[in-house]
Amino acid sequence: MNRILFSAEEVKPDGTVTLSDFRAEHIRNVLHSNVGDTVRTGIINGLTGTSRIERMDEASVSLVTYHDETAQEPWIDLILAAPRPKVLKRLWAQLTALGVGKIVILNAFKVEKCYFDSQWLTPAFYTPLLIEGLMQAGNTRIPEVHIKPRFKPFVEDELDAMFPDTQRLLAHPVAAHGVHAMWPSTGRRPVLAIGPEGGWTDFEMRLLTEKGFAPFSLGPRTLRTDTATIALIAALMC
Repeated sequence: MNRILFSAEEVKPDGTVTLSDFRAEHIRNVLHSNVGDTVRTGIINGLTGTSRIERMDEASVSLVTYHDETAQEPWIDLILAAPRPKVLKRLWAQLTALGVGKIVILNAFKVEKCYFDSQWLTPAFYTPLLIEGLMQAGNTRIPEVHIKPRFKPFVEDELDAMFPDTQRLLAHPVAAHGVHAMWPSTGRRPVLAIGPEGGWTDFEMRLLTEKGFAPFSLGPRTLRTDTATIALIAALMC
């Protein structure tokens, strides 16, 4: 945890916050902080800065906040064919830590329909994981999450409005070009589409390429969704 985050509602009008959960335990037992010390903090979807510890005991930690810095904006968006629930659970925090701004979990022909019944597509379950990723990365900008169980209506009717001015990249193992031949080629924010472990169908590839997605590849190996997603985003960061 490299930055402790608060919701705006937790900060009192006088700028103080009192913690009595895992964050207080982290300050006491991981950071080994004392009264008078400062810790890195921020407001979810708000400013960052530091907070000074005013009071601390075994039950709680009270801080005075000093937040006056703008958090770094996300730099990439992701369209991800719904993976297995346990894989998605592992990915939520990692996607946030890597700087993803919008996350679309999309259906595809080779996605099991039962995946959309998973609790890990419910905000009450995935939001704490997104915040965990933010605290790891030291940022505050929580991603927008969109769950889209119908492929064709999303691509044809919603995609352009959601991603109006982006460089559209399509991960595909047999594409002719590698990642560095495709990126960066414009100053636009990238949106990366990653298919299911069984791959996109020809129909899905056609619809996506008609929408301006340029296919590229990391090589011929077929990777698990979590491995491919992290590797692809990392490659685009370089």
